Amino acid sequence: MSLPKGLAEEVSKNLVMVARLIDEDPEQAYAYSRIALRLASRVAAVREAAGFAAYATQKYAEAIAEFRAAKRMTGSVELWPVIADCERGLGRPERALAMAGEPEVQKLDKAGQVEMRLVAAGARRDMDQLDAAIVTLQSPELASNSVQPWTARLRYAYADALLAAGREDEAREWFAKTLEADKDGATDASDRLAELDGVEFVDASAADDEDADVEDRDVEDRDVEDDFDDEDDEDDDPEVVAAERASDQAEYYDEDDDEYEGDPDADVDVTDEVVVLDEDEDEDGRDEAGARDQG
Repeated sequence: MSLPKGLAEEVSKNLVMVARLIDEDPEQAYAYSRIALRLASRVAAVREAAGFAAYATQKYAEAIAEFRAAKRMTGSVELWPVIADCERGLGRPERALAMAGEPEVQKLDKAGQVEMRLVAAGARRDMDQLDAAIVTLQSPELASNSVQPWTARLRYAYADALLAAGREDEAREWFAKTLEADKDGATDASDRLAELDGVEFVDASAADDEDADVEDRDVEDRDVEDDFDDEDDEDDDPEVVAAERASDQAEYYDEDDDEYEGDPDADVDVTDEVVVLDEDEDEDGRDEAGARDQG
């Protein structure tokens, strides 16, 4: 409302795109948030949207700056847990734990307090304090049978911590409780539960691809066999066989002994010889041949 009408519409369009893309394409959402930030950096909603877009793309230092700017503009502490989680993302879990003990936490609503508890438990696990993480998650909200928006995530974090601690039976129980509360499928509790029960899932698309590969290989093998069969058919051609036999039976004279060497069983006529005569012999031969013709 603090912006001129045309500018307000342009900024709001970019914020809508941030909201639409932040889960499926966070990088693109981040790009839209930067446009909105250039247009209206003094609007708290823009700084908050920019913070969440940076958080989704793991630009934690940038996200902290935007969240703190939004906090200063509004005076609200609702972003306190996500700021603490950004500290974890920057590899500073001790700062996240320190924030969990600040007075701002008491000003959070129930959902914010549960979120802060989840962040604190995560920081404990970052510091290899697994038992402390389990204790951190044990709370009235975890023990309650009522299902709230945060119930599935809280139960899931507790089950995962128990499993990491080697308490498999308890972990299985809490994954099952998570599944009861997770009506929207926000967690993979069903897969974790099946894994604990020894059930293996097969990707149907991957199996289809493998079958297709096998079928393609079979077709290729059949094509190769057909090629060999075609070659065999060519070898059986009578003209080809005769040509090969004639080639194998080729005769020649040995210059040393003037004796013909060849296949004695061949059906080839080997009586014709080429005789080279000198000129005198050639003429006498023609006279003799002429006399015979006249006689």
